[in-house]
Amino acid sequence: MNEDYSRQAMPDKGYRELLGTAICVFNSNNAFIIENLLKISDYHDWWNLIDQESGTIEEIMKSKRYRDAFQGNESLFQKWHNLVLNRNRIIHSFQVTSKENSDDIDGQVLFTKVKGSGEQFPITKECLMKFIKDNSDFAIQLDDFRNTLSN
Repeated sequence: MNEDYSRQAMPDKGYRELLGTAICVFNSNNAFIIENLLKISDYHDWWNLIDQESGTIEEIMKSKRYRDAFQGNESLFQKWHNLVLNRNRIIHSFQVTSKENSDDIDGQVLFTKVKGSGEQFPITKECLMKFIKDNSDFAIQLDDFRNTLSN
C-alpha cells in the first residue's frame, strides 16, 4: 500500500494503526514509570529521566535508591523488562513482503528476529494486540503501585 505522503510500500492502515498504538501505550508506560520514580524520590528530575532509554529506566527502578519502594511489587521489574524487550523487537524490525503473513494486499508486514539465535518471525496483528494488552495490564499494576505510595 502506498500513501500520498510516502512513496515507500507500507502495510495496510489497520496494521499501521496497531503499530502506532503499540508505540504509544509503551511510551505512556515509560512516562508513568518516571512519574512513579519522581513520587518516590526527588533524586532525579523529569528532564533527566525522560531522556533515558527504557532499559536504563529499568536499571534505575532496580537501583538501591528506589528498590525499597518497589518491595512487594518486584514483578513490575520483570514485566517492564519483557515489555522493553518486545518493544525493541518492534522498533528494530524490518519490513518484508510475505503474503502468507500479512493481510495487506501487497503482503507488506514487519518481521523481527530472536536476539542471539537469529530466528526470524512476523510481527502479526495478534502480536501487536498482545503487546498492547500487556502494556494495559502493566499500566493497571503500576497504577495500583502508585496508589500505595499515596498512603
